[in-house]
Amino acid sequence: MENVLIIGTGCAGLTAALYAARANLSPLVLAGASPGGLLTTTSIVENFPGFPDGIDGTEFVMRAQKQAEKFGARVANDTVEKVDFSQRPFRVTAGDGVIETRALIVATGASHRHLGLESESLLERKGVTYCATCDGALPMFRNHPLVVVGGGDSAIEEATYLTRFGSRVFVIHRRDALRASKIMQERAFKNPKIEFVWNTVVTDVLDVKQDRVTGVILKDVKSSQTRTLECAGVFVAIGHAPNTRLFAGQLEMDADGYLICRQGTATNVTGVFGAGDCVDRVYRQAITAAGLGCAAAIDCERYLASLES
Repeated sequence: MENVLIIGTGCAGLTAALYAARANLSPLVLAGASPGGLLTTTSIVENFPGFPDGIDGTEFVMRAQKQAEKFGARVANDTVEKVDFSQRPFRVTAGDGVIETRALIVATGASHRHLGLESESLLERKGVTYCATCDGALPMFRNHPLVVVGGGDSAIEEATYLTRFGSRVFVIHRRDALRASKIMQERAFKNPKIEFVWNTVVTDVLDVKQDRVTGVILKDVKSSQTRTLECAGVFVAIGHAPNTRLFAGQLEMDADGYLICRQGTATNVTGVFGAGDCVDRVYRQAITAAGLGCAAAIDCERYLASLES
């Protein structure tokens, strides 16, 4: 039986693993279907203290895992299929069997939101993608016009990165102002290869019949006029949805699926704690995820100590 099981290997999960390991709890960490989380899709992390020159997102995660393992954390690439918090120890179905644990930290992160278009789904991986750093350098996108949908930090980072490969990058945003941080906005506005299309939404992705992206149909939200914009790729960056469906009916969450924690990182189930992007709907930064992971591990350690007192 495990002392503490951690689900997720992003910033929150690995920081929790580091703190739990240093507390001699020998945590088991399950990486799941997306090891490293969304940070692995970031080309360079510039806003985490201690890295003045920035650091590649994947390298950051690999270092964090190595550091946690140094103190005794164990990482397995298993995906959780089912959890049962109705009995103690908790029972988690993953990999080839059932894991029993005295405490559990949920750090499952979040996933990319989709536009919800049928054509988007049909053309995924055929020109529609959710990660510029993963796919931007593919030959299908090189020297062609590209579209980025969104107006936050992720969208602007994607657009800036794509200027390395595309002939032109169009940022489609439903409002007339960006939500991205000022420094990222300034960089994008100064980039001659980026063009902003304001007050506009994508209503369809072309062309399903050709089985590849050839363009998008745009609709002006003020005039309702539509037009076609030719492009070879559509990069969707409109936010994230928490990966918490697995816990529905057992852990309390808000209408959007974010876990609700009280008294620090404690969930409504005693002995289960939440951390990272599956909890934080406001900041959603690597450093805040790491901070929540630290807090969850400390709360978990104190909980386990209370059982022995």
